[in-house]
Amino acid sequence: MEKSSRLYVFLGVLVLVGVIFITRLFFLQIVDTSNYYKAQAYGSNDITIYPARGTIVDRFGRLMVYNDASYDLMVVPQKAKDFDKVALCKELLIDTVEFNKRLKKAAKYNPREASVIYKNLPFHVYTRLQEVLYQFPAFYIETKIDRRYNIDGAAHLLGYMGEVSEKELENDWYYKPGDIKGITGLEKSYEQYLRGVKGKKVVLVDKFSKQQGSFAGGKFDSLPSAGENIISSIDLDLQIYAEQLLANKIGSIVAIEPSTGEILCIVNSPNYDPNLLVGQQRNKNFSALLLDPSKPLFNRALKAPYPPGSTFKTVQALIGLQEGVLTPGTRYPCHGGYHMGSITVGCHAHGSPLDLENSIAKSCNAYYCYVYRSILDNPKYGSVQEAYVQWSKYLNSFGIGIKTGIDLPEESPGILKKPAYFERVFGKNWRSSNVVSMSIGQGEIGLTPLQMANVAAILANRGYYYTPHVVRSIGDKHFIPGEFKTKHYTMVNSMYFDSVIAGMAKVCIPGGTAGRTGIEGVDICGKTGTAQNPHGEDHSIFIAFAPRVNPKIAICVIVENGGFGADYAAPISNLLIERYLSPDRKLPSSKPDMQKRMLNANLTGKKLSASDSLKRANFIVK
Repeated sequence: MEKSSRLYVFLGVLVLVGVIFITRLFFLQIVDTSNYYKAQAYGSNDITIYPARGTIVDRFGRLMVYNDASYDLMVVPQKAKDFDKVALCKELLIDTVEFNKRLKKAAKYNPREASVIYKNLPFHVYTRLQEVLYQFPAFYIETKIDRRYNIDGAAHLLGYMGEVSEKELENDWYYKPGDIKGITGLEKSYEQYLRGVKGKKVVLVDKFSKQQGSFAGGKFDSLPSAGENIISSIDLDLQIYAEQLLANKIGSIVAIEPSTGEILCIVNSPNYDPNLLVGQQRNKNFSALLLDPSKPLFNRALKAPYPPGSTFKTVQALIGLQEGVLTPGTRYPCHGGYHMGSITVGCHAHGSPLDLENSIAKSCNAYYCYVYRSILDNPKYGSVQEAYVQWSKYLNSFGIGIKTGIDLPEESPGILKKPAYFERVFGKNWRSSNVVSMSIGQGEIGLTPLQMANVAAILANRGYYYTPHVVRSIGDKHFIPGEFKTKHYTMVNSMYFDSVIAGMAKVCIPGGTAGRTGIEGVDICGKTGTAQNPHGEDHSIFIAFAPRVNPKIAICVIVENGGFGADYAAPISNLLIERYLSPDRKLPSSKPDMQKRMLNANLTGKKLSASDSLKRANFIVK
């Protein structure tokens, strides 16, 4: 190539490079005036915009859970240099040791991203910081959503919120340090629906940490999407009334709509106000509740396996009928109980012998010892052990010994021992007489209040149940999980239920074991239970449904140390049935004396406060 040609090529390259540089400078200085380099001059913060969490209402639309604003102080650790630490600690009302610990934790998580350094700022601290925060460029305030509860009970049902753990931060991209989520109850079960989708806003800040508008005109911002609102199955009026009736007692109440499986109320006592676990006092109050010897955090309705006592006779009778070892006309004698050699299972005084219907109405223990042994000693099975396995399968079909699948966390399957357990206790060839106490719901069996209420729903439906659930619909589209629409049938044919229900219909009329607790005009089918308790007085238990035809409510009430089933559990149950079925709930109870006795009964020995007495008198909803 000639020398002149090479020169032209060289000059062409120089011109091209010059054009590129000039074009780039023009873009940086004239066109791109709002983006990267402006951000470098001013600085920027990514601010999370938290969505409104979904509200929770009762089945009639009455508000139970709503949102409230909370304020967190955020820090970008990498930028936290050359600031007056003592002055900031003074504003936050904490010492420098605690501050350094929080700052170190934030830096360890991610030095370049914002983390919470002070959660749930008290409002007076928040307002003061707004005035002085320009002195601390690495810090800014982020508004978040916290909860408020429109009822001072139902805590185990609704649940509470708490800060996400480190493990949850690793497993779910949605959360960042300092975020809160549902820890128990509905708040946990439906977290994915309630929490919504976060938004983001990128803002420019000057050297005084004051916001100077959006970065890139909001190009990188995103709007939040609110969480789904939830319509629960709870009847708030019934829930509050149940809590008032169970106040100053230990126990649980669960009521179900049999035709849908929807939970109408679910009550634990002792209970606590869910608003205690909100905001700045959350951790302090949780510690106090955790250390409370009365265990208010314990969810008895879902986790406590109680001996079902005589309520279990309804299930035993149905299995006996299906197995062909019992008929409605079968009679067994009772001479103060069941006697076999050294074995005695006592019974109260009543006429003898009784048929099936009256064995339910009078709750004869001897009758069901005979029934249970006839089931286990049935010659069609090769051994008692084989018969016991089949009997256990029957119980499983009633939701006993397994979880019901309720849409609340931490459900227990109750207690139903395997044959191997009895082999260890009684030897390889154990006999039906070794486990005869299970015939009347004692011994090696335990049902949760939820399971017992579900048994009542099965009886109401004559042989099937829907998975119990506390949510009717989710969001504007009224979505409901499909598993709540499926019928679960027991292994007992529906034709066998009539005799048992006929006996239950006699329980709450004169001559029945809860004859004084009936409600005039309401056809209640019930079964009392008195569960032996090695730690004190017997537990008072009652299951029921009403009305007999086209049942609207099935219920279980357990009052620990309450004595006979008719002493406390049956009156409370029947008052709730009356309230639920009443077309006008403002009308007084037809059993004012019974209601007064239940409301005023105090089985804990604790003195009632004035506010407790007021709420019990008026059934106040906030």
